[in-house]
Amino acid sequence: QVQLVESGGGLVQAGDSLRLSCVASGRTFSTYTMAWFRQAPGKEREFVAAISWNVGSTDYADSVKGRCTISRDNAKNTVFLQMNSLKPEDTAVYYCAATARGRASMIHQYNYWGQGTQVTVSS
Repeated sequence: QVQLVESGGGLVQAGDSLRLSCVASGRTFSTYTMAWFRQAPGKEREFVAAISWNVGSTDYADSVKGRCTISRDNAKNTVFLQMNSLKPEDTAVYYCAATARGRASMIHQYNYWGQGTQVTVSS
């Protein structure tokens, strides 16, 4: 069982940066692929970024590529999402997710989810 707790969301202006954090419980954090998804009001949850457990490879949605960086600190059971040059369309609840799969970007591939943290970007 893995429990995930996100933090770092907030209200920012367009062009600002935010760093989201997700702390995971459990001793096997280093063996889980971790990801960030987001859900804007009235829209479906969508993939943002993922980092695999084995070789640390990363994947990004086209909408955030070049602006966001996902990283992990296995010693602290934490995954981060650094978001730069934020846009109003980045406004959403951001969810941390975990899976034992080696590489995954689909919602149904993730077994564990956090409660989410709100990111609001004003224009």
